[in-house]
Amino acid sequence: MSQVGLVHFLVLAAVLFTLGIVTVTTRRNAVAVLIGIELLLNAAGVNVMAFARYGGQVITGSVFVTFIIVLAAAEAVVGLALILAMHRRLRSVDLEQTETLKG
Repeated sequence: MSQVGLVHFLVLAAVLFTLGIVTVTTRRNAVAVLIGIELLLNAAGVNVMAFARYGGQVITGSVFVTFIIVLAAAEAVVGLALILAMHRRLRSVDLEQTETLKG
């Protein structure tokens, strides 16, 4: 049985990052865009932890990944608050309609 190596983690992170980019660029729904941003941050966390594990700095990597998770949680809270405000005003979460929020 083969062991999981650094390349496996990097491929996983690349797939997550690609899915995140595709989601952010192709979706018009604000919630879907937030999910795409979460995928991007998770890909960054996988990369940081993979390099930390194979570089011998597991504790340092864990601290950085914890900061990434906290950043993702804060981003989700602020993003969902903006989406709720947009839904209350426009009765939709379609990002194409956000131009009416000016003024």
